[in-house]
Amino acid sequence: MAEFWLISAPGEKTCQQTWDKMNIATTRTANLSTNSKFTIPDLKVGTLDVLVGLSDELAKLDSFVESVVKKLAQYMSDVLEDSRDKVQENLLANGVERFIDLNTYVTRFQWDMAKYPIKQSLKNISEIVSKQVTQIDNDLKARASAYNSIKGNLQNLERKNAGSLLTRSLADIVKKEDFVLDSEYLITMLVVVPKASYPDWQKTYETLSEMVVPRSSNLLFEDQDSGLFSVTLFRKAIDDFKLKSRENKFIVRDFQYNEEEMKADKEELTRLSTDKKKQFEQTWLFICLQGPLVRWLKVNFSEAFIAWIHIKALRVFTESVLRYGLPVNFQAMLLQTNKKNIKKLREVLHELYKHLDGSAAIIDASMDIPGLNLSQQEYYPYVYYKIDCNLLDFK
Repeated sequence: MAEFWLISAPGEKTCQQTWDKMNIATTRTANLSTNSKFTIPDLKVGTLDVLVGLSDELAKLDSFVESVVKKLAQYMSDVLEDSRDKVQENLLANGVERFIDLNTYVTRFQWDMAKYPIKQSLKNISEIVSKQVTQIDNDLKARASAYNSIKGNLQNLERKNAGSLLTRSLADIVKKEDFVLDSEYLITMLVVVPKASYPDWQKTYETLSEMVVPRSSNLLFEDQDSGLFSVTLFRKAIDDFKLKSRENKFIVRDFQYNEEEMKADKEELTRLSTDKKKQFEQTWLFICLQGPLVRWLKVNFSEAFIAWIHIKALRVFTESVLRYGLPVNFQAMLLQTNKKNIKKLREVLHELYKHLDGSAAIIDASMDIPGLNLSQQEYYPYVYYKIDCNLLDFK
């Protein structure tokens, strides 16, 4: 994914001349950027006071919408889990007829007249975007909470079922006949013994306590590291047996055989597995088989991203009118950059537009000038906003 600079400059005799001048300057000696026009329709200007106030509101809205876009992208990555290589394939924008990649959408941007009617005031359009993205954000929180709850519960049970013998569920390992049940005096204990200590266990378990039933130990299950042994002893020797076992690096599991509890464990694991599969229906296999949550994320990521680019367009329009005045006469332009050329590109643009504001090179970005949002970003003699389509933490 690329990084774009969305800039504007006042129209020369025509806006086409403004475009040609910038395009030639950035491509004449070296291809410093890949450029395209960024078309903004004739929006309602309103009063200067409204524009100044709106400029500040749009800056906050821009940050909010960008944060929601990134949350949707990151959550898409989390939900797809082992299919992260397919995440970028799902982070698309819904174009005129089909979903397209983000770079293409930005470079071919067309204002959505149906969603954001240009007959509305700039403030009304910004409020439409704000309500739309706030609803998406709220829905994401609710869906994420439900999904994470299911996923967390499932992981806990899976850990019990497939983890170390010290923590995993024993419901599918032990059987009723492995235990002495309903005895007033005797009890069967389960002990985890490292494989390397099997001989020591066999030699010592009968003498760990005075009341261990001879020859009562059986190996019930083993994994890569340890074995699960049963042993029967008198109830009043439990504490002493646990202590002596611990001293010999044998770990007694706190377990009592209960058929109803083990049956409930198995049913819960099955139920949660089913719920999780409903959530993303084997999303790692094919895009067309995406689960409900992934489909929702794909659609609403597109909606939020499109809203975000419209906010960028509103900001360029508003700042251009505030800087260059009326009647509206400016050209918005999109520059796709690469890191090695950034410094040179800045120099070329500064040379091209320094006449627009001779103080731009020395203005402190921490200064607070109403309508120009200098505290929020770097200041240049031309209107400038960055669009970074690299939305995920992983590369």
